[in-house]
Amino acid sequence: MKKLKLASLILLAGASFNSAFAATKLDLNTPEGANMAMRKIQCSTIDDKPVFYWWKGKVFSRRQGEVDKHIFNVEGMNVRTCGTVDGGKKGKAYRLVTREILLYTDKKTGQPLDTWENPWTNEVVDVHHVLNDPVNQPPSFPRNEDGTASPWKQKFGGDIKGDYWWMTFPVPLFYHNDLGGDYQKQVGGVYHASELFNFSGDLKSLTSSEKDTADVHVGWVRISDWLPFMMMSGREGSIYIHTAGRKVDSFDDMGDVMKTFINEHAPKYKTPPPTDDDRPNETSWTGYKKVVKGEEFKRQRAQ
Repeated sequence: MKKLKLASLILLAGASFNSAFAATKLDLNTPEGANMAMRKIQCSTIDDKPVFYWWKGKVFSRRQGEVDKHIFNVEGMNVRTCGTVDGGKKGKAYRLVTREILLYTDKKTGQPLDTWENPWTNEVVDVHHVLNDPVNQPPSFPRNEDGTASPWKQKFGGDIKGDYWWMTFPVPLFYHNDLGGDYQKQVGGVYHASELFNFSGDLKSLTSSEKDTADVHVGWVRISDWLPFMMMSGREGSIYIHTAGRKVDSFDDMGDVMKTFINEHAPKYKTPPPTDDDRPNETSWTGYKKVVKGEEFKRQRAQ
């Protein structure tokens, strides 16, 4: 009789635990659950908590009539955080603030390149790595102004199978190039590119409210014009970057190459911007323009 009572208590305890766990799971079919899940993918449910993404990959050229060239590698990182925003009828939102680095690295050593020999012009050029600060996003609300909303699959393109989730997130880019002239619509020069993201992970870390951030693997592809430092002078062709990475637990969990670069050259990238950051976003074009202008200023002062 005692054994039966004990077994009953164990079963009741298990049922209570499962009920409590079920009650804490995010419901991706609700606007609030879907939006909170996306926040866990992007950052953390804890305001101002730093979150790190880290990725690596290769860069190839593409030109008509020739085989694609593996020209160098890349290693990137993004440090980010979120803050809660009250959207009234649109519900509680989160705002994502970030800064990011993309290093162009040697194919053999993996170390950041100082110079690169252009195989089409035979010119040795200075390599300018990407240090974008900030790269922020507007608030993400669970509902529209009229209170309507879309579930997980329709809003974010998310899919679930068994214990895993994944989503594809294409970002077509077509905007004014800060290195171009004033008549880009008439004669060209507009920056035209595509960034293609794949996110995936285990469902438990995404939906459990006991975890403030989701375990995420990421794939990133960029198809774009030549990089400005390559000095291609309008030659036909483009590049594509193919990478894979993941969300890591801390700064120390990134690779030694990235950690060394940040410690020696960019220590502010150990922490994200403040959540009330209202600066305009940096791009690889605006960043390159600032570097070139700064170098020209230094040359003028030295004369």
